Amino acid sequence: MILVMNPSIKQLKYLCAVAEYRHFSKAAAACHVTQSTLSAAIQELESQLGVKIFERNKKTVMITSLGTKLLVQARIVLGDVEDFVGIARAHEAPLAGDLRLGVIPTIGPFMLPAILSELRKSFDKLKVYLKEEMSAELVEELQQGQLDLIILAFPFPLPDMETVSLFKDEFLLCLPPGHELEKVQQVRPHQLRGQSLLLLEEGHCLRDHALEACKLESADTDLVYQGTSLHTLVQMVANGLGMTLLPAMSINANVLGDTHLKIKHFSNDNVSREVGMAWRKSDPRREEYLLLAEFVKKYFGHSARPEKKIK
Repeated sequence: MILVMNPSIKQLKYLCAVAEYRHFSKAAAACHVTQSTLSAAIQELESQLGVKIFERNKKTVMITSLGTKLLVQARIVLGDVEDFVGIARAHEAPLAGDLRLGVIPTIGPFMLPAILSELRKSFDKLKVYLKEEMSAELVEELQQGQLDLIILAFPFPLPDMETVSLFKDEFLLCLPPGHELEKVQQVRPHQLRGQSLLLLEEGHCLRDHALEACKLESADTDLVYQGTSLHTLVQMVANGLGMTLLPAMSINANVLGDTHLKIKHFSNDNVSREVGMAWRKSDPRREEYLLLAEFVKKYFGHSARPEKKIK
């Protein structure tokens, strides 16, 4: 009979890190250990289980099919360990202690500055640690307990997560001065067909949400440039490369700067994205997260629209 030793929490963390970075030295740096320490721990884990988790060569690290199944379970276990600690935290005052909050790049810079100072005043014992990443990475880190709570745009696959909607964030059309649509009072989504539309690169959920909100397929427009941030897209529009779709919260946060670009509303009120929170269903701090959600709603209301009416 083969005796299988139980893996340690550290070994599971190292497994997840190697799977994320596909590189032992980068995974070791992320875990704040030496590469030799991490490699030895992974080798020991494979020996304990009697399986091969990773395929290695001089150029790449690949996870085996069995390793992929173990990775899913490892993330669940790490999440459960964090929830174990969370039970103790739940006895503290509401929204006290550490909160590891993940947020996507198209929300964080435009929403958080408006509320963080007030959050500190209302909950002075709360320490918020921020992580900005794209949605897929945030969900992985939430699953394995590296984050407590994430703020992102719906819809997005969130297995075993509880969610709460915060507000609707309207999409607006950003045009260069003199564009033919500048004279239109309200734009209809079909008027974007055939236009040069600037969107974020693949991996940013804002790209898909914007197209879905306007009922457009990628083939309907000429995607002449794929930006890495909303600020980049604004500069591309300012240089006459096309038009773009911007969320209202970014307009309120002055993403346009001094570019003098034109902003137009859509005729359809449903041209928007839904901003919300997500956390593990097993996390005992649920009531605190709902309290934080109500705090955010207080500042953003039921929808995010430009503070000044745009003509």
